[in-house]
Amino acid sequence: MNVEVRLPADLSQLFVLRSLAATLALREDFDLDEVEDVKLAVDEMCSALVLRARDGEFLTCQFEAAPRSVGVLASVASDNGRPIDQDTFGWRVLGALTDQLTTWITPGHRAPYDVHIRMAATADSN
Repeated sequence: MNVEVRLPADLSQLFVLRSLAATLALREDFDLDEVEDVKLAVDEMCSALVLRARDGEFLTCQFEAAPRSVGVLASVASDNGRPIDQDTFGWRVLGALTDQLTTWITPGHRAPYDVHIRMAATADSN
């Protein structure tokens, strides 16, 4: 199942993304602790992007759910071309909560840069 959501790049909107992430994780048989980890990971990655967003832009999140896994690609238009700092506490937490994590910057369409973060989480097989 694939779902794409575009929301104003505002921290107050992240509850929608956390709720969607939890719903998809539950559908893919994540246990309750794993669901909370996915919600926290989505919140952390999207918060980092919202803080980089150009005023008035949207945060785009593409969710991909497959048996016992959830992946998310989130992107935002930004005036800031510096890579996301991977030495922060937040990034380390995000890395601990996910099985795959990457970030990159591309030339933007509506702003000088588009900043991206992709993460994937897999449910334990226990």
